[in-house]
Amino acid sequence: MRIAVDLDDTLSRVARRELAAEYIKRKGLPFKLAQPDSAEFVKIYDWSYEDATRFIKDGGIVAFTDAEARKGARETLAAWRAAGHEVVILTGRFKEWFPNPVLISRDWLEKRHIPYDEIVAEIPFGEKGRYCLEHGIGILVDDNVEACLGAQENGVTAVLAIGRHNAARAHEVLYGGANWEQIGAAVKHILAMGV
Repeated sequence: MRIAVDLDDTLSRVARRELAAEYIKRKGLPFKLAQPDSAEFVKIYDWSYEDATRFIKDGGIVAFTDAEARKGARETLAAWRAAGHEVVILTGRFKEWFPNPVLISRDWLEKRHIPYDEIVAEIPFGEKGRYCLEHGIGILVDDNVEACLGAQENGVTAVLAIGRHNAARAHEVLYGGANWEQIGAAVKHILAMGV
């Protein structure tokens, strides 16, 4: 089975609020906290997309490159590969914020010894389901509810990586887990059903 796994906030924990707050304070900017638990830099503060992009280009990229791995992610992906499954890292990282999204993703994965077979970048969350369908991927693990719903609409089984930013909508996705032990159990269940 080919299993696609999102990177940011699925394999990692991105400290968006904290790093953006430090930047805003250091620069003396007027932005206020808007959605503290959002998984999108643009929504955490009342700033524009351009402001968030300036932050990323002014060193904010470390929110991604220095993000810690979620506990159990490495072991779960290693077990899937040992069982003969192919792991595809499927990320929405794009060139405007990441000069080389595949290389930056590869470096993050390799520094944390997280196994994978392939990295695909620049796939917006709204397109992940269709990408999975077109590339023979049977399961998508992602923290974005819309990506998971898009996968389900395309006949791909989705597993939601549940966090504060998406817990209120977790019931919309058939499978999910708040940690990698639960995510692994959900995938094991799906595989046992032969979906």
